Amino acid sequence: MNPILIIEKYYQQNTDLYRLILQHSALVAKKATEICKNHSELHADLQFIEQAAMLHDIGIFLCNAPSIFCTGKHNYIEHGYLGGQILRNEGLERQALVAERHTGTGITKEEIIRGKLPLPNRDFCPVSIEEKIICYADKFFSKSYPDKELSIDEIRHNLSKFGEKKLEIFDLWHKLFA
Repeated sequence: MNPILIIEKYYQQNTDLYRLILQHSALVAKKATEICKNHSELHADLQFIEQAAMLHDIGIFLCNAPSIFCTGKHNYIEHGYLGGQILRNEGLERQALVAERHTGTGITKEEIIRGKLPLPNRDFCPVSIEEKIICYADKFFSKSYPDKELSIDEIRHNLSKFGEKKLEIFDLWHKLFA
């Protein structure tokens, strides 16, 4: 499976959005594969991580985020589960789970209900080690600042807006993956 071919099925080549998703996804894939290579004790699937990291944001084009060239009709928070639907339609169930579960440090059913978020009422939290590695790696790269790797302090600041539990999860991952 070639993730670039799947991206090209949904994104028009030679556009700002196409270049952005490729750049962001490649940075996340590079960081995630480095983690995998540096932590063989985790027994993570390197090939899967490379592929899934490239596809984790496949759903962004369906969202309304003009600052990153997305002109769809959905809220940006929906890009994960929308990407999951796309990847399931492509026959890529494991990659679909990564797409669904990579937002923040995950979103619980309780958070969806309490916040009245426009998401299906179920947990969207990373479960497998591969999902956690990709989710962690994704936190280092913002599509709004595609050429910059965020520091741990910047990531923690961004996550702090969503509560102490999100920081605890990130800090645990940082101990495992750094």
